[in-house]
Amino acid sequence: MSIITRRTFSAAAAAWLAGTTIAFSAMAADLSGAGATFPYPIYAKWAEAYAQKEDVKLNYQSIGSGGGIKQIQASTVTFGASDKPLTADDLDKSDLVQFPMIIGGVVPVVNLPGVKPGALTLDGPTLASIYLGEIAKWDDAKIKALNPGVALPSTAIATVHRADGSGTNFLFTTYLSDVSAKFKSDVGADASVEWPNGIGGKGNEGVASMTSQTTGAIGYVEYAYAKQNNMTYVKMKNKDGSVVTPEIKTFQAAAGNADWSHANGYYLVLVNQPGKETWPITGASFILMHKAAKDANASLMALKFFDWAYKNGGDMAAALDYVPLPKNVIEMIEKTWASSIKGPDGKAIWTGK
Repeated sequence: MSIITRRTFSAAAAAWLAGTTIAFSAMAADLSGAGATFPYPIYAKWAEAYAQKEDVKLNYQSIGSGGGIKQIQASTVTFGASDKPLTADDLDKSDLVQFPMIIGGVVPVVNLPGVKPGALTLDGPTLASIYLGEIAKWDDAKIKALNPGVALPSTAIATVHRADGSGTNFLFTTYLSDVSAKFKSDVGADASVEWPNGIGGKGNEGVASMTSQTTGAIGYVEYAYAKQNNMTYVKMKNKDGSVVTPEIKTFQAAAGNADWSHANGYYLVLVNQPGKETWPITGASFILMHKAAKDANASLMALKFFDWAYKNGGDMAAALDYVPLPKNVIEMIEKTWASSIKGPDGKAIWTGK
């Protein structure tokens, strides 16, 4: 079984990911995790580098945030990963601790022959109308008004959405609900929603694949998937009315509004933040672990891996346009580890050594 589980979403992306899979395929996994596809590209990079340093292997199943939450609740993995943060009450009910690992951006991607990456601009209300089925063709007047000088075809729009419970879905639908009262009332914001129309794809990989295969399609994926897959991303008009490109500086601008010190259980959603340079669909990806560790040794190995990633994985994250967490937030998180994650003897697993 591959150490890092994935779905193939294009030849280019598959080739990039294959090195990690092949390198680990003959080795037994020391750590197990499951969940969000949003951070999978950077977790794969970190796992590869960490295995060379510490000879600790990671089996991470990229199955979506909903699956990750279920697996950690069932204690079938050492950690779960979710882009939809759990509330403090939900954490308490499952005896879990939650902390952010990385920040990234969700980007609309399109398959329009002749339209280059970044050539098309949308705003939130127009994007919501597209997913509601109110705007059905690419040469609709509302899209043309946002894109003077762009030759837009009279091609039917095929919307692609997540078919599985996912944090990417949560971020995207939370954003659309924030900018469109009709989307909020008709569809709502959640990890799983009832879409009025469109094509479903499993995982960021599935949405990328379906969008790439369907002329006239629009989908939404974590930016690393768009970047590695050479997909045609869309620029967005943000809350301040500025047209912004998905890139690390616009994700950082949104992350700059993150006040983790006042976020109970680290619950924080970063969509539609103010700021001239802010990317409007930005979010953190979170790790979930049991407060009372089922396997103290495995939990400690996981915390050591996360500590190494925080302190040594920033450049790898930035290369994929993820935003590493600042040092003061990392220090706060590691204090949470020491105070909240205990072994069977009731003693703290993490001492910082």
